[in-house]
Amino acid sequence: MRRTRWLAPWKDSVERPVIYHCITRVVERRLAFGQEEKEQFRTYLRMYENFSGCRVLSYCLMGNHVHLLLEVPPMAVGGLSDEELLQRLRAIYNQAMVGVVARELAEVRQKVKAGLADASLVRELHERYTYRMHDLGEFMKTLLLRFSRWFNTKHERTGALWESRFKSVLVEDGVASRTMAAYIDLNPVRAGMVEDPADYRWSSYGEAMGGGAKGNGKKARAGLVRALMAHKGYTADARHWAGEVSKDYRMILLAEGSERLKEVSGAEGGIEVKVVRKGMRKEVAEAELTRLERSRDVAMSKMLRCRVRYFSDGAVLGSRAFVDEVFKQCRSRFGPTRKSGARKLRGNAAAAAGVLWSVRDLQKGIG
Repeated sequence: MRRTRWLAPWKDSVERPVIYHCITRVVERRLAFGQEEKEQFRTYLRMYENFSGCRVLSYCLMGNHVHLLLEVPPMAVGGLSDEELLQRLRAIYNQAMVGVVARELAEVRQKVKAGLADASLVRELHERYTYRMHDLGEFMKTLLLRFSRWFNTKHERTGALWESRFKSVLVEDGVASRTMAAYIDLNPVRAGMVEDPADYRWSSYGEAMGGGAKGNGKKARAGLVRALMAHKGYTADARHWAGEVSKDYRMILLAEGSERLKEVSGAEGGIEVKVVRKGMRKEVAEAELTRLERSRDVAMSKMLRCRVRYFSDGAVLGSRAFVDEVFKQCRSRFGPTRKSGARKLRGNAAAAAGVLWSVRDLQKGIG
């Protein structure tokens, strides 16, 4: 039987952030996303962000998979006003459709005022649309379905586009959300596609650095501010990006570049072992590291140049206290012999051991 998804026990709290790292992959892991597909997916991503009330803190669109760091705030107490509802609807529906809903609302309001209808009719009309808002599952389902329809029409295909249910990891605000945002933005660097994550346009950092003062560039900067600084009470406001916040994040993303050995054919048919460097050039990174002076985050950024399975399969990621708290509130998920929730990170994630903890003690594929 399929297990229920890990959701924050405090998901209805107005004071405590609820953040998830979501990953979805194309069926058979085909390289299905070209430039046009990535642009279209990002368009839908922003549309459903505006509709749902969920916040995209960080994202990266790769050739065969998608990473999202998503905050899911609760619905405002008392719900949405009619105008707020119509504004949300404008994000995904055309003006004609929004006009129909506006007329329905006006007619029902008039009947209620005249005593000809009960106020519950207004609530029912709102709930026709609001059930898809402020909800992780509904956000991902509607986003992925909308893109699948577009993709299948464009490529004249039928059938499923995504290989399975999307994965999600509950992430604590603070060090965990900051680290996860960097891990997401460094995807194209790990893949050897760019040296500098700022050069990859289909990511939150690339969009934040390359976008204008308005529109999605502003939204990307606002999302990263929230990912980095929510634990200090910062709202998703792009104005906080300039200055220390952007410098600190840049510091996390910097590293000398990881090295790996690659066997290549030699000049006379033999085998030559060649060192291949991924990431930023050493001299560029060192210059910025000297200027910014953040040694702890240097070690963390080196870790982020590797694939870290805890970030996709760890279920819950954060401080020891955070993971233990979630464990206690979700005790029924575990066997009777387990006494605590937090498990130390190992393998490629060892640089974060003692700072970040996972609820799952992964044994394979951790580096």
